[in-house]
Amino acid sequence: QVQLVESGGGLVQAGGSLRLSCAASGRIRSSSAMGWFRQAPGKEREFVVAINWSGDDTLYADSVKGRFTISRDNAKITVYLQMNSLKPEDTAVYYCVAASTWRLGIRASEYDYWGRGTQVTVSS
Repeated sequence: QVQLVESGGGLVQAGGSLRLSCAASGRIRSSSAMGWFRQAPGKEREFVVAINWSGDDTLYADSVKGRFTISRDNAKITVYLQMNSLKPEDTAVYYCVAASTWRLGIRASEYDYWGRGTQVTVSS
């Protein structure tokens, strides 16, 4: 079993920054792809970003490119999401995800493990 615990969410004004963390534990492979999805009220869950095990391959949704940066620390089995220039439309619950494989994907079905989520609210 794999556990993913997110932290770092909160309320921020538009243009501000937040840093999310996701600590993984249990039977997670260091080679697992990890990433983030988000879900805004009344909307479907959407892909945000993913990173491979070495951190040298990433995949970003167009809506966050240039503003969000993902990184990982394999020694701590932790993934970080630095979010800058936040917009009200970034308001959502952010979920940390991990796959059983090294492949990066944009579909929710490609990730086997999900955290409970952390709320990010951006005020205008």
